[in-house]
Amino acid sequence: MRIYFSIVQRKVVTPNDFHDLADIEARLEAFEDHYNFLARPFNWRYTKHDLDQLLKRLAAHNTGPLTMAA
Repeated sequence: MRIYFSIVQRKVVTPNDFHDLADIEARLEAFEDHYNFLARPFNWRYTKHDLDQLLKRLAAHNTGPLTMAA
C-alpha cells in the first residue's frame, strides 16, 4: 500500500497546485481510473536470501560501539 501512496504523491499530489478540494478529488479519481487500467503486479526481485546476505554483511561491519573522531 505504501508504494501506491508514494506513486500518488509523485504523480498526482506534487506539485500541489490545486484550486480547491474538488480539484484534488477529480485529479485523484482520474489517476485511480488510469492506474487501475494500467497497473500490473510488482515484480519483486529482492528475496529473503538477499536480505539474509545484507544482514550478514552489516553484522560483519559491526565491531563495537562507535567512537568520536578527534
